[in-house]
Amino acid sequence: MASIAFIGIGVMGAPMVRHLTAAGHDVTVYNRTRGKAEATGLPVAATPAEAARDRDAVVTCVGNDDDLRAVTLGVDGAFAAMREDAVFIDHTTVSAGIARELAASRALVIDAPVSGGQAGAENGTLSIMCGGTDAAMAAAHPIMEAYAARIVHVGAPGAGQQTKMVNQIAIAGVLAGLSEALRFAQRSGLNLDKVFEAVSGGAAQSWQMVNRWPSMSEDRFDFGFAIDWMRKDLGLALDEARANGASLEITALVDGWYAEVQAMGGARQDTSALVRRIAK
Repeated sequence: MASIAFIGIGVMGAPMVRHLTAAGHDVTVYNRTRGKAEATGLPVAATPAEAARDRDAVVTCVGNDDDLRAVTLGVDGAFAAMREDAVFIDHTTVSAGIARELAASRALVIDAPVSGGQAGAENGTLSIMCGGTDAAMAAAHPIMEAYAARIVHVGAPGAGQQTKMVNQIAIAGVLAGLSEALRFAQRSGLNLDKVFEAVSGGAAQSWQMVNRWPSMSEDRFDFGFAIDWMRKDLGLALDEARANGASLEITALVDGWYAEVQAMGGARQDTSALVRRIAK
């Protein structure tokens, strides 16, 4: 079993830590808000550097590029204290640029954003898309197995983050279509339960339909992946597209629609609240 520093004890990090300890790993935690770290009942470090010292692995799950840079390269950052043979695993959704920057500074670095949301973290069934070297992947895989159902090495440093962008682009388009389909069914006076039964077993079926049609039908959005975070992720994808020349017309439209829902007070609501911008 490995000795691990886990940095970032939020809605995703906390359950991931529980799975690591259940698997027998020795975990020390750090969080900017110390109370969240103390709630784990595990040893709490005062700084990322203290957490990382003499550990086999350092795992991060923080907010954005600036947060990640602060806990790795900043004052009291983890990188200055890590052993040369320790592996660094980042589960934050950030830019491909910072993923490559961190990989250039150490031998064993994996950018490993996740999909599956809080439920996936709680159930230990996350999908993880990984960028990095074969050696880094070999070191990281046994640790990530504790909380993942699928782990895919997609390519070189930064490729994990680019793949997460693909994931979010696809989700945005699916939710836009699902929102219009639901409102169309409502306007047509159809029984929404029967419509779901009819279409969810065919070509229109998706994870979003199966998991969000019932709650969207009932205007329930106080759970799940917040629109604020989705807009952050879509912004990363749009920035990357400007750099590589990809056309993301639908993504840009959906991002603008999410801005409308934010203005309606839906910033912390689930991404399925996209339907709120369409009148019943």
